[in-house]
Amino acid sequence: QLQLVESGGGVVQPGGSLRLSCVTSGFSWDYYAIGWFRQAPGKEREGVSCINISDNSIHYADSVKGRFTISRDNAKNTVYLEMNSLKPEDTAVYYCSADQHWMDARNFCVAQPRRLGYGSWGQGTQVTVSS
Repeated sequence: QLQLVESGGGVVQPGGSLRLSCVTSGFSWDYYAIGWFRQAPGKEREGVSCINISDNSIHYADSVKGRFTISRDNAKNTVYLEMNSLKPEDTAVYYCSADQHWMDARNFCVAQPRRLGYGSWGQGTQVTVSS
């Protein structure tokens, strides 16, 4: 059974850093796109950063470019999101999602938030940026 488990969220001051982890199990990464999404209170879920395994493409939302870095450890079946220079507007529940047969990371990041019934989603981890 395909599972995604997020961890690493917490409370941090503006300018601080956090590293989120998404441990995957139950499937091979071949032909999958895996990404990080977030949803703030009262707002729609949005793509933050995604990686497409088949073409190794990576996408970042404009709001996080230069501050966030997505990476993967194949041996640990884990995808990370390193978040630096955090801002209060980064406060949200962060979710990991995986789905098959995407052309590239950007398409997955943009479309997947509107496809909550497709692919697989983790339970989310709360990130709060506050002084």
